[in-house]
Amino acid sequence: MDSKNYHEDLSHIRSMMERSSRFISLSGLSGVVAGLAALIGAGYVYFVFKREGIDYFDGDRNIFHPALVKEVVLIGTVILFTALLSGYVFTANKSKKKGQKIWDATTKRLLLTFAVPLVTGGVFCLALLFHHLFVWIAPATLIFYGIALVSAERYTLTDIRYLGYCQIILGLISLFFLGWGLLFWTIGFGILHIVYGLIMHKKYK
Repeated sequence: MDSKNYHEDLSHIRSMMERSSRFISLSGLSGVVAGLAALIGAGYVYFVFKREGIDYFDGDRNIFHPALVKEVVLIGTVILFTALLSGYVFTANKSKKKGQKIWDATTKRLLLTFAVPLVTGGVFCLALLFHHLFVWIAPATLIFYGIALVSAERYTLTDIRYLGYCQIILGLISLFFLGWGLLFWTIGFGILHIVYGLIMHKKYK
């Protein structure tokens, strides 16, 4: 009996330490919503291309004029904020149900670790946009986003690193298919997010 109580105490202590050092209230549903937002955005961008007389899947190397790229970047920014807002709402609700604080020292460390590679990548992509090196933006966003996820794993669910690895690999592959950024964005930010979100929701609901 003493041995059983001893192991239960150790398990309880480990659980408390994990809760204090990791933010474990990330919602899988937020990943699904982010993925759906990305798919809707990709569909909208495709019709924007159609409006400009561009058949994205005609087999030609797709390189677009600056005005069109800026419009696509604006659409991407709206999708990003939509994904972030949904992520906050779902995660806040999950934290509330668990009786956990959404904003504490662990959350601050998580956001800082996540933000460093993400902001670095954002500035790098702005430089690419400034120099009209548009075809490199999609690979760069996927790679830096993947690095940010892998970095953030230290302070949240370890499963998130697998999503990060997939984003990095997808970004590296896209380097060899320049001009097909919309397709790789759809896979990375849309499909992968939905798959990851569903798996996480089932595992941690």
